[in-house]
Amino acid sequence: MFEGVGSEGLEWLQEVKRETGLKVCCEVATPEHLHQALEAGVDILWIGARTTADPFAVQALADAVKGEDISLLIKNPVNPDVELWAGALERFLNAGVKDISLVHRGFSSYGNQIYRNLPLWHIPIEMKRRFPDIPMFCDPSHMGGKPQLLVPISQQALDLMYDGLMIECHINPDQALSDKAQQITPIQLEKILSHLKIRENVQDQQSLESLRSQIDSLDASIMKILGERMEVSRKIGEYKQEHNMPVLQSQRYSEIVENRSDLAEAAGLDRDFAKSLMELIHKESVRLQLSHRKTEA
Repeated sequence: MFEGVGSEGLEWLQEVKRETGLKVCCEVATPEHLHQALEAGVDILWIGARTTADPFAVQALADAVKGEDISLLIKNPVNPDVELWAGALERFLNAGVKDISLVHRGFSSYGNQIYRNLPLWHIPIEMKRRFPDIPMFCDPSHMGGKPQLLVPISQQALDLMYDGLMIECHINPDQALSDKAQQITPIQLEKILSHLKIRENVQDQQSLESLRSQIDSLDASIMKILGERMEVSRKIGEYKQEHNMPVLQSQRYSEIVENRSDLAEAAGLDRDFAKSLMELIHKESVRLQLSHRKTEA
């Protein structure tokens, strides 16, 4: 990879290419990077997520590749903006690049998450809808951020008819120059690939899987929001304890249930469902506040 190792990294890639006969690939972020990589005989270039998010940088790279016969990968932008991703692709298409693929590596978020980068599967699904002839790859390494998530993410991508996977490997992950927590060994890669399945009749299930992926993304958002809500509840519990206030305040709870039921109804949800949901949330909130008091005691 070009990033962080400069000309020395390009020399490593040249050595790998000579010894293995395999094609080599690296990330480029500026026209200078691009020309150096091409001069070094790099076969495939990729545009990183942060570069994709910058239309000015993308245009500069697109101008630099005019007339060049290259293979290009474009990662999704760091932020969940399908228009930025589509715009980057269109800039390179307009520059005459014919061999282009997209790479879904997930989208940045804040706070504690299951994933390093949220999948938000509905965004790559939209890109596949707009550009059905452009191959789509998944980068489960950056998305998961840890080896144990590689199999479920990779399988999800295969079930959605992705064209391939970009998985980070290192002979000794602890010595990797970057992202060591998500690196795996070649032996681990072999095991992971042996667990993945190419589904039969995937084409017939694509619409269903697309909808399920949207459900998965929405559920992840719901869990994140609930976690944030419980953190606020915990802080309220601390305030109540400091001011010698009771944990349970019935009037406030009744107001919440009624208000949230109104909001649910306006959103097309059943009022009884909303009340049951708020009862569960309130129960957990009270448990957290009482647990905090026991800990302090």
